[in-house]
Amino acid sequence: MLAIVLFFSLHWFLSLFFHSFFLHRFASHQMYTISKNWERIFYISTWIVQGSSFLVPRAYAVMHRMHHSFSDTEKDPHSPHFFTDVYQMMKSTIIIFRGFLTRKNLPEAQFTKEYLPAWDNLDKFGHHALTRVTFGLLYTAFYFQFAPNFWWFVLLPIHFMMGPLQGAIVNWCGHKYGYSNFNNGDHSKNSSPWGILLMGELFQNNHHYAKDDANFAKKWFEFDLTYQIMKGLNFVKIIKLKPTIPITTQIEPLVVLQ
Repeated sequence: MLAIVLFFSLHWFLSLFFHSFFLHRFASHQMYTISKNWERIFYISTWIVQGSSFLVPRAYAVMHRMHHSFSDTEKDPHSPHFFTDVYQMMKSTIIIFRGFLTRKNLPEAQFTKEYLPAWDNLDKFGHHALTRVTFGLLYTAFYFQFAPNFWWFVLLPIHFMMGPLQGAIVNWCGHKYGYSNFNNGDHSKNSSPWGILLMGELFQNNHHYAKDDANFAKKWFEFDLTYQIMKGLNFVKIIKLKPTIPITTQIEPLVVLQ
């Protein structure tokens, strides 16, 4: 049982970290600079830990940039306020995501003018159905080896869809439930303690207020673990955090918790 708990926990938090650290804060927002060698290391790490649910960075980044530009409007690729349930939201997201990968749908130029990390060979290999199935078989083999009974196998679908599942939680809950520190003109919300357990990703209201700020926590009771790890990586000079640009637009802060 311990092996399964450790495997599930490591898969969940490592996938979540690289989702937040590499896909979100680097590929989408360029919150830090990094050498090409380290970029490749983190690229490979993201693929390995996401495994069967690998999210190709360039497609992810384009969609996320669209999300910020069109937050909670009809052009937002994954706003929960235009779908009946989370399944319909993610179905639409997957269709747009695949369109960008196959280049059947080309994004607007404004979403590709900033740097997009790309590694064509790894992207094709990691996105290939056979590669995804192989990871799924490896997860299943681990469970056959260490699961004390078949009830534990109900966790396998989470392993199979780890990346999109974590994205669905953030996109749905982060714009539907919780409180707001700032009036951003959208429905973005913060959630504590869930924002802590999601390594800062559920402080969506704070993030939409200052989208280029690497620290998603703004109140004393909010804690962004991903940012703290980034500070450590910055200290040892693996990455270089970009200075936060002061926000000049006057956005009214909210003091009442919703």
